[in-house]
Order: sequence, then C-alpha cells, then structure tokens
Amino acid sequence: MSSKASIQKSATYLSVLLVGSLATLVGTQLVPTKSSLAPQPSVAQLAAPLPAQGDQNFIARAVEKVGPAVVRIDASRTVRTRIPAAFNDPFFRQFFGAEMPQARSRVERGTGSGFIISNDGLVLTNSHVVNGADTVTVLLKDGRSLQGKVLGQDSLTDVAVVKIQANNLPVVQVGDSDKLRPGEWAIAIGNPLGLDNTVTAGIISATGRTSGDVGVPDKRVGFIQTDAAINPGNSGGPLLNQYGQVVGMNTAIIGGAQGLGFAIPMKTAQRIANQLVATGKVEHPFLGIRMTTLSPDLKARINGDRSTNFRVQDDRGVLIYEVLPNSPALKTGLKAGDVIKKIDGREVTKANQVQQAVEDTSSGKSLQLEVKRNGQSMNVAIVPAPLPSRLTQNNP
Repeated sequence: MSSKASIQKSATYLSVLLVGSLATLVGTQLVPTKSSLAPQPSVAQLAAPLPAQGDQNFIARAVEKVGPAVVRIDASRTVRTRIPAAFNDPFFRQFFGAEMPQARSRVERGTGSGFIISNDGLVLTNSHVVNGADTVTVLLKDGRSLQGKVLGQDSLTDVAVVKIQANNLPVVQVGDSDKLRPGEWAIAIGNPLGLDNTVTAGIISATGRTSGDVGVPDKRVGFIQTDAAINPGNSGGPLLNQYGQVVGMNTAIIGGAQGLGFAIPMKTAQRIANQLVATGKVEHPFLGIRMTTLSPDLKARINGDRSTNFRVQDDRGVLIYEVLPNSPALKTGLKAGDVIKKIDGREVTKANQVQQAVEDTSSGKSLQLEVKRNGQSMNVAIVPAPLPSRLTQNNP
C-alpha cells in the first residue's frame, strides 16, 4: 500500500444519509423501563435548566414564536437519460433503424424545509434541497404557495438562499451558535417525510464535529450534533435553543443510527448567506494541501513505510502529506512531510483547526505558519487563493 493511501486510510468515515433523500423506516426499538436498568446520565445528557423560572411549556412557546417563519420547500428537476455515444455510429443507426434508442427525461421531486430570515422574502435552506432544481415552490404556514428563485448556493457548506416575492413576512430570531454547550436544549422544526410542521426536541450533544466525523469530508463546516429527531425532509429547517432562537440549520443524519443528527451553525450559515445575497457565489480560501492530524501511531506507520519519501519527527501537529500543483502552498515552498505547529501564533493539533483558520481568513490576508521540517522550525507567510471550481474535495 502506498504511503498516501496509508495516511488517507487513517481517517474512518461514517456512512451518512443527507436528509433530503429517501429513507426507509425501521421497527421501533424498545428499551427497559425499570429504573435499575437505566444508565446514570452524563453531564452531556443533562439539559440546561428550564427558562423563564421553570416554564414547563417553553418548547411550545418557542415553536409558537418561530413556527410561522418555517417553510416547506418543494423542488423539482428534469433529468435526461443520455444515449451512449456508440449509438451515434452509422453502423448502429443502420442496424437499429427506427428502433434506435431515444433520449428520455424524467422529473425528480424532493421536499425540504427552510426558514425566513428577512421580512421581504429571503429564505435560508440547504443547497442539496434546491440543487439543480428547475422549479422551487415555497409553502408558508399560512397556506400560501409562492414560487421561489435560488439566489445562490454553496455546496461546500450546503447553504442556499431562496427569494420569494412577499412582504411583511414573519422572520426568525437568530441566536449565538458560538456559545452553545453540550447539554443545552435543542428544538427542531421541519417537514420530515412530508409531515409538515413537525416539532422534535432533545439536547445539543456536541459542537465542532468535523466533516470527517460526520462522514461528509467534502464539506467545510464544524457541525452541531443533536439528538433531536431529524429525518429526511428536515433538511434546511431550523434548530432552536430553548429561547426560540435559531442556532443551526439541520442538514444530515448518519444512516442506521439513532439520535445522531447534525446542523450547520447559524454563524456559518449567515456568513455564507450574506455572500450569496451580495454576489450569488462564495469564494472559499484555499492553500492547496492535503493534510491529516498527526499522532504517535501515524508517525510510526509513516516512518516504518519504506516507500514514504519523508520521515516525521513530531508526535503532534498537522501533517501535510500532499501539496497540490499551482497552489499557494507550492509557490510558498511547503512540502509533503512538513508539520504545521502554529497558525498566527496559535497552536494547532488537529486538521480541522487548520481548515477553520483558513476558512476564517479574509480575502488577501496572509497566514503566518510555524512549520517543522526535518525537526527544524521555520516560519512561512502564505496568502490563500480562491478555491478553484474544479476541486470538489475539501482541500484547504
């Protein structure tokens, strides 16, 4: 096995089911109700205290507050069946004659969720809900059905903005997703499996889950994990805190699991939405490296592989195992085998920390990298470039 393949296999990805697709319902799993059999809850399982002096109806109040701004999104796209190029050969035309296969088309339909972020009709949803759609229909809770126009979408963060022609619409209130803590209440509203205005509740299970953790390595998102039930059709719907503020946008579940749902933090969704509204597209910063989190085990495997053209002396840091052609990293002199130790003076020990630092870089701003090469420290100033459109993988 090549060294590159060995490094890449160090990350294990879970299979994921994006919530805009079809799903199969499995039987209900029953659990013992005897108290002696129930495990004691960990800190992460204990929800935050009830708001408003122990208001037992806080979930209902949050839903009443936000529900009118949650919408259903129906999207349809026409898919044409292509005829193999070989059938254009004169021999095939002569042989088949009138029975030559003809191109056919079919219409695919999908349903997702969204929420209104401005009273003049801006709706936030997932990119995969409206990707490639010929028509987008937005159904409001008051029964109105309006045609939507996709202002822009970003596949790397799975965020899209849809515009509908209406005024004085109800809007959501946005909370601070940076302040979320495991154990806080989480409320999801959406249209799972076509069941409109469904409400589920749970807790924030974790924050900062990497795209690799979730099983979608091509995304640039630090996901919120929740056990509030999320199903196909919840895509693009809001995840609320206990005060009815939107802190995330529901986007993915892990197939075959229970209580493992993921949402895009609202801070990320807002940043992307602002760019989509302003320009219709998003420019992601790009260094041009493939990297992985270094560990003693990975170090030993690399150094024990004779086919590897570099050796690693560090146990911790972020290892660069490939530098892409014509990239800022190549032009700056970074090489495979370099270990990133700090960015702008802050220590980094995980690949997602480097990814986030790059993603947060404003256009034209340089990053100061402290890199170890063959045991020697060196400082590198690098200016990220816009991510080339031809690249679909998550290449920082």
